Amino acid sequence: MAQSSFVQWILNPRRNPLAAMHRNAVATRLKKYGLRYDDLHDPMEDLDIKEALNRLPREIVDARHQRIKRAMDLSMKHEYLPQELQALQTPFRSYLQPMLALVKKERAEREALGALPLFQRTLP
Repeated sequence: MAQSSFVQWILNPRRNPLAAMHRNAVATRLKKYGLRYDDLHDPMEDLDIKEALNRLPREIVDARHQRIKRAMDLSMKHEYLPQELQALQTPFRSYLQPMLALVKKERAEREALGALPLFQRTLP
């Protein structure tokens, strides 16, 4: 029990100043390219993420693709977003986590019941 509370303290940015510094560094880096933290998830690596993206509305997925394209373009040009656009970015506003939690919950429930998966669980 003491170990789990220690791990929670280490990972909680409200309690641990080093975790807060890391979160701020990640936020700064994401704002420079106009990305959100959920944009960093790779659907080819985890099929739960792929399924969650398939279930999201088309507008959200299109916005994700546009942010990724813009970030790749800026990276190739060795540039960053202008400061006024960086100030408008919200890197930790999650759009994928609720659907991902639902997909993982459904997968765990199906495995517990011994049913076949809804989607193929092999990587291409």
